[in-house]
Amino acid sequence: MNTANKLTMLRIILIPVFVLVLYLDFDYNNYVALAVFVLASVTDLLDGKIARKYNMITDFGKFMDPIADKLLVTSAMLMFVAWGWMPAWVVIVVIAREFIVSALRLVAANNGRVIAAGWSGKVKTASTMVCLCIMLLGLPTIVNQICSAVIVVTTAYSGVEYMVKNRDVLDWSNM
Repeated sequence: MNTANKLTMLRIILIPVFVLVLYLDFDYNNYVALAVFVLASVTDLLDGKIARKYNMITDFGKFMDPIADKLLVTSAMLMFVAWGWMPAWVVIVVIAREFIVSALRLVAANNGRVIAAGWSGKVKTASTMVCLCIMLLGLPTIVNQICSAVIVVTTAYSGVEYMVKNRDVLDWSNM
């Protein structure tokens, strides 16, 4: 297993650690969870850079990296919903966008086409990670509401952009 894939696996291992720390009731558990979340997020930045720079791109990495990202983000968001820090519909928007974009990519791949990550998808990922980190600080409710709004807007925009830019992938004439 190469370095990039080891970083992806580390991120997957850190997800239950992150959730466990959030469940434990001790002073500053949110800050410990924040440190784990930031570490996991950094592995996401590093694994892709390393894979591209050193030609370590593998099918395992292509498969597991996006799954690890989605598990990390969804785990944090579900904890926030459980605590009342984020409305459940925000998580539904995020998950729906992921399903739609993944399905679009599958259809495109079936037709021999690759849909690369777009600029708006990168902005969505970065803003979501930053907002989740801010929310882990336990700031006033208005901050969580602003972060939820940023996550919804960037997620929805990115999803719509993927659909519009790649609308030719779907054969609408057969509907």
